[in-house]
Amino acid sequence: MSLKSKLHDLKEKYKGKKMAPAFNALHTFLYLPNEVTHNGTHIKAADDLKRTMNTVIMALVPCLIFGMYNAGYQHYLAQGMIESANGFLGASFWTVDNLLIGAWTILPLVAVSYGVGLAVEFLFAVIKGHEVEEGYLVTGMLVPLIVPVDIPLWMLAVAVIFGVVIGKEVFGGTGMNILNPALTIRAFLFFAYPTWMSGDKVWVHGAVERDQMIAAGQSNLDAISGETILGSYAQNSSVAYDYWDMFWGLIPGSVGETSKFLIIIGALFLIFTKIGSWRIMLSTVVGALVMGLIFNGVVDAGIITDSSKFYGLMSVPFWQHLIIGSILFGAVFMATDPVTASQTNKGKWIYGFLIGFISIMIRVFNPAYPEGVFLAILLMNVFAPTIDHYVVQGNVKKRMKRLKVKAA
Repeated sequence: MSLKSKLHDLKEKYKGKKMAPAFNALHTFLYLPNEVTHNGTHIKAADDLKRTMNTVIMALVPCLIFGMYNAGYQHYLAQGMIESANGFLGASFWTVDNLLIGAWTILPLVAVSYGVGLAVEFLFAVIKGHEVEEGYLVTGMLVPLIVPVDIPLWMLAVAVIFGVVIGKEVFGGTGMNILNPALTIRAFLFFAYPTWMSGDKVWVHGAVERDQMIAAGQSNLDAISGETILGSYAQNSSVAYDYWDMFWGLIPGSVGETSKFLIIIGALFLIFTKIGSWRIMLSTVVGALVMGLIFNGVVDAGIITDSSKFYGLMSVPFWQHLIIGSILFGAVFMATDPVTASQTNKGKWIYGFLIGFISIMIRVFNPAYPEGVFLAILLMNVFAPTIDHYVVQGNVKKRMKRLKVKAA
C-alpha cells in the first residue's frame, strides 16, 4: 500500500474526530487537497494558498544558500584564515568549508523554526477543530533569515511560540492577523534578548563565544570584530567594505539580508509570478530614498556637523541606504505580506512609502540599534486597515460627487 493510500485511510478513519485536522494537514502538505468547489465560482485559477507560499519560499532559497556560504566566509575572515581581497568570485568564498560552517549554524535554525512553529499550528488546529493553514510555510523560512546565526535555539523556540500565538493565532489564524508573524518573532527577540540581536559580534559565527573566552582569560587569541556597516556608520567610524561587497553580500548581517543582488532577483520572481506587490516594493524604495535625501540636505546645509552622534548615518549618500542593512529584504519579503499590507492600489503606494520613510528615520535617530525596517513595517501593519479605509472612503466621495453632478 502506498503512502498516499495510507494517509488517505488515516484521514478517513479520523474524519470528524479531534485529530482530524492534523492528519488532513499532513495529507494536504504532501499531496493536493481532495476537496473541490461544489458551488458556482466567480474566480477560476490554478493556484492555491500552498502554491502561493511555495512560490515565496522558492524566491527565498537563493538567499538561504548564499547565507550559508557567507556565514562560513565571515567566520573564517574574522579568524584571519582567508583574505577578503579574493571577493565574491574568489575561490575562498565558494568552498565546501564555508558551506559546511553555514549549514551547521543555519539549518538548525530552520529546523527549530519549522518544528516549533508547525507544532503550535497543529495544536491550535486540533483544539479549535479547524484545518491547518499553510501560512506558516513562509514564516518558518523567513525567521532563520532575519536572526543572528549564533542565536541560542531555545531562545528562537520561545520567540517562535510567542510570534505564532500572539502574532497570529489570537487573531484567528492565517488571514486574520494584523501583524507580520516573522517580524513579531524578531521584535520579541529584540526586546526580550537585546544583547543577542544587536552589537558588533552577533552577526559573525563564533565571535561571541570566542570573545567570552578571552574575557574570562580562557584564551590568548585576539578578539573578533564583526561590526556591521550600520554599526560603523552609527559610530562615525570608517567602513571596511566597498559598494560591491555591500551589493553582492560579502558583509556581516542577518542570513538573508546581505546579498542585495539575490534579493532583487527574488523581487523580480515574485513580481513575475504576481505574488508580491511591485507597488509596495517600489514605494518602499522611494520612501527610503526621499528620507535619505532629506538627511543629506540637512548635512549639506550645515545643520548637523560631524560632531553630532547622528552625523554618521545622516551623511551616508541617500542611495547607499539601499545596500546597507535590511531595507531591501524588508521591502521585498516582509512589507508585501498580503495579509498585513494595504489592499487597495493607492493604499499600497502610501503604505510602502511610509515604511521606507520611517525605516531610514529610525535607522538614523537610533544609534544604539541602527536598523528600523522591522519596526517600521510592524507600525504600518497596524495602520494598513486605516489607510485602506480612507482610500475607499475617498473613492466613495468622488463617485457620490459625480452622481450629484449627473443628477443636476
